[in-house]
Amino acid sequence: MEILRHVIVLVHLVGFAVLFGGWVVEALGKRRITRVMHWGLAIAAVAGLALAAPWGFEGSLNYAKIGTKLVILLIIGALLGIGAGRQRKQGSVPPAVFWLIGVLTLANAAIAVLWR
Repeated sequence: MEILRHVIVLVHLVGFAVLFGGWVVEALGKRRITRVMHWGLAIAAVAGLALAAPWGFEGSLNYAKIGTKLVILLIIGALLGIGAGRQRKQGSVPPAVFWLIGVLTLANAAIAVLWR
């Protein structure tokens, strides 16, 4: 069971890497929202929800941390949706939306690592 949990942690990290990596590539380029970012968010969200389930191990889950990360994830998803819609209609993403996506994605990773 522990190996399965570690595999899901790996998938969760890959989702973060896809989302943040796609954002970094676009930050250095045209600053637009891509499908890769949406896929990264979906992968990280599904794996994160699987990790939040009780796995039958000793100890308790940190529900405050899980809730905080979930709220940030939902905000990132909303910003991706807003940015993609604006990009379709106006041809570009508002800079505040684009930069908030990167900052919140990095903040979510920092919370995962630093909050014990």
